[in-house]
Amino acid sequence: MSEKILVIGRRGQVGYELHRGAWPAGFAVDYVEREQVNLAHPSEARDIVVSRRPDIVVNAAAYTAVDAAETDRETAFAVNRDGPAALADACREIGAAMIHFSTDYVFDGGKSGAYIEDDPVNPLSVYGASKAAGDAALRERLDRHVILRTSWVYSATGQNFVKTMLRLGAEREELRIVDDQHGTPTSAADLARAAIAIAAELIGGRADGFGTFNFTGGGETTTWYGFAREIFRGAAERGAKAPRAVQPITTADYPLPAPRPRNSVLDCGKIARLYGIAAPPWQAALSDCLDEIVAAQTSPDAAEGATR
Repeated sequence: MSEKILVIGRRGQVGYELHRGAWPAGFAVDYVEREQVNLAHPSEARDIVVSRRPDIVVNAAAYTAVDAAETDRETAFAVNRDGPAALADACREIGAAMIHFSTDYVFDGGKSGAYIEDDPVNPLSVYGASKAAGDAALRERLDRHVILRTSWVYSATGQNFVKTMLRLGAEREELRIVDDQHGTPTSAADLARAAIAIAAELIGGRADGFGTFNFTGGGETTTWYGFAREIFRGAAERGAKAPRAVQPITTADYPLPAPRPRNSVLDCGKIARLYGIAAPPWQAALSDCLDEIVAAQTSPDAAEGATR
């Protein structure tokens, strides 16, 4: 009998990587899109899980427009809190487990060191508050859950910092990038591989693998400025246009509607100890991503576009 996995969302960065990921043999993986289930309508979320009766639900859908959420609180909470709550209720009803993705934005960034899973949350933004509320709703409803908390996600598809930098670098001679927010970039492909590995362990009967886990790219932490410089170094190596100068600035120099945590560094020791999962250095993952972007620009059919 095939093990049934239901992935909510395929067009986002992580959903796209889950769709093309290497699932174990014997897994029947089904995907549902926004047209089939809108997490802002919890009854739709519940009904599709109950009707398809998967062994594991992987929720790769979320409201991720960080700045827009400041004036669209109702939608952010509907998608990021009420939707996951409905999925969790349905999973409990049919005896399924659930894997869900969270964010560094649940923290205020005031800690001097890396955040561990049990640190108290204190989101600064509506987006962060909606994700923290979704995490809490899942924990309250379903014991058999895994929350993967991550940061600074990027990929060759969708909208993200890497693609924005490449676009702006081709258009402008000089860029000013924030250099006082610290974190570790995370490849959506690495995040999807971690979720697939966890799903395989849970299907295999692992009973001690539930809870919240931090997962980010490996290697030394950086800033958005440091991340941008590595993007442009790699772009130049591949013959892409890079800006003449990249200048470091402070958060105060670049105000945005939603405040960002100054410290987004997550300690990933727990997932390494329990599951043996660790991401490669983020620079190596970025190099793979840049290779894919360049290949897609050369051959538009080489990569499928994502909507977000």
